[in-house]
Amino acid sequence: MTRPPPSLRAQKQAVPHAFDRVAARYDLLTGMNPGYSRHLELSAERMRMPGDADLLDLCCGTGLSTLALVRTYPRARITGLDASAGMLELARKKRELTGVRFLHGDAMDPAAHGAAGPFDGIMMAYGIRNMPDPDLCLRRLLPLLKPGGVICFHEYSVRDSLRAHLVWNAVCIGIIIPAGLVTSPSSKIYRYLRRSVNAFDGAAAFQRRLQAAGFCDARSETMDGWQQGIVHTFLARRPV
Repeated sequence: MTRPPPSLRAQKQAVPHAFDRVAARYDLLTGMNPGYSRHLELSAERMRMPGDADLLDLCCGTGLSTLALVRTYPRARITGLDASAGMLELARKKRELTGVRFLHGDAMDPAAHGAAGPFDGIMMAYGIRNMPDPDLCLRRLLPLLKPGGVICFHEYSVRDSLRAHLVWNAVCIGIIIPAGLVTSPSSKIYRYLRRSVNAFDGAAAFQRRLQAAGFCDARSETMDGWQQGIVHTFLARRPV
């Protein structure tokens, strides 16, 4: 299991503050990414939750992943949690999310911030890669699920594929970082994004990490379009 270098671990601690700085323009930049919202909904669908499920959306940000859950499971009871107050402020203003309970807190320990569960399903989009200690995070998430409950990580992973690694870095250098400089010129979050994805587990390694934390039935499916082999839905269950 890979461990990020000290400089990258320090940057992970600063991620919530960095997102506060780019919050106002975050949806604008993600809107330029073909398939961004559709892929979040695909991951939500792959969870195969009952219609009236209790769901937790970790690292919910401006609520784009929360919207995916609301649209896929309109009768579900949904809690969204994020460490960035600026991102949460935008999420709370979205009309489709008026029925969601939002909490300001650290995904490293959701229970300590009011998200104790138990939940039928937990979704974390683009979040586990930013956790300072992903193994500790996973061990704390396991008891928040009901027995048989599903956890879903919608996440970048490029280590297992040279093609995915090359495409990811080309898109970062040619599109994401320049666009980030235009929308948020004082922020380094998009350079960090490139580095953190390159340092994150390959898909097979992350599945082993899930199993080591106590989850079962770990598997992954990828997306279509340019993000094929780059963005994945990782799914696992709490043992019954």
